[in-house]
Amino acid sequence: MTVKVYPSLLILFLTNTVWTRNLRQVYDVMDPEDWSLFTFECPQKCFCPPSFPNALYCDNKGLKEIPAIPARIWYLYLQNNLIETISEKPFVNATHLKWINLNKNKITNKGIEEGVLSKLKRLLYLFLEDNELEEVPAPLPTSLEQLRLARNKISRIPEGVFSNLENLTMLDLHHNKLLDSALQSDTFQGLNNLMQLNIAKNSLKKMPLSIPANTMQLFLDNNSIEVIPENYFNAIPKVTFLRLNYNKLSDDGIPPNGFNVSSILDLQLSHNQLTKIPPFNAHLEHLHLDHNRIKSVNGTLICPTSIAIEDHSSYSNMPRLRYLRLDGNEIQPPIPLDVMICFRLLQAVVI
Repeated sequence: MTVKVYPSLLILFLTNTVWTRNLRQVYDVMDPEDWSLFTFECPQKCFCPPSFPNALYCDNKGLKEIPAIPARIWYLYLQNNLIETISEKPFVNATHLKWINLNKNKITNKGIEEGVLSKLKRLLYLFLEDNELEEVPAPLPTSLEQLRLARNKISRIPEGVFSNLENLTMLDLHHNKLLDSALQSDTFQGLNNLMQLNIAKNSLKKMPLSIPANTMQLFLDNNSIEVIPENYFNAIPKVTFLRLNYNKLSDDGIPPNGFNVSSILDLQLSHNQLTKIPPFNAHLEHLHLDHNRIKSVNGTLICPTSIAIEDHSSYSNMPRLRYLRLDGNEIQPPIPLDVMICFRLLQAVVI
């Protein structure tokens, strides 16, 4: 693997980031005068840090049930336990909860008391990863901004479960057992402010229907998707980060202008079955095509604009590609000159 680096420029590696509609400081501070309204009891086996009185740490304690949560608590950490049920009783006084982490427990859908979650009216973040859920729990609190359900056994999404979650900005369903039939045209209805949707590592063979229009980050890695429908991305005009690594995409499965979308800045198509570079938009900045079946690169054909070698026009009119990954194909160095002529903002090429 050969890496070509241009030292005058820095490589910007984008990470999975989700922006909430209203940026908050996670660790809010309550007015000291308000603390007089609460007692400072701490459940047995749990830790209540004096410097952070609205947090309760009950993680890694071998707990089999949720203890009674004091009224002052906003942030509740219950991960890495043996909890099987979520009942209403422990939350009777916990009317200020904003954050619950129940990752890595043994919670099933039958173990969640009906209506218990929807009664947490101020809850913003709910973590239920690495449990035994077989469907998305319902009903959920309308206040939610992030819902993380990765690494469960979810194969079903109840009808209308997201219909009232207008505040949700991030939905993580990766590494479950979702089939195409689980994602109907109205499945994501109501998620008007969703910005990140992660359905990677499921059993999808088709692109999901009716992705919310405001979605900016769409992660579909490790499925069995073969075809991108014509004009698919017209319905999600803000999509910026698109990951389709480890699927079954071939040249025939991508329409001529399938990825020629001005909003897409980061496109990842690694570990597919492509034999040529698909057309893309001049606004694209990061392109991952490693481990396909590509044999050659023709800069003239893949250049999204017409640029001559003597063209000294403004950089604002140049293709914006900065990072190109092509290793794991059948391409041999050196990098063709026409590639460098077209993509003059390139910072690194991996070949």
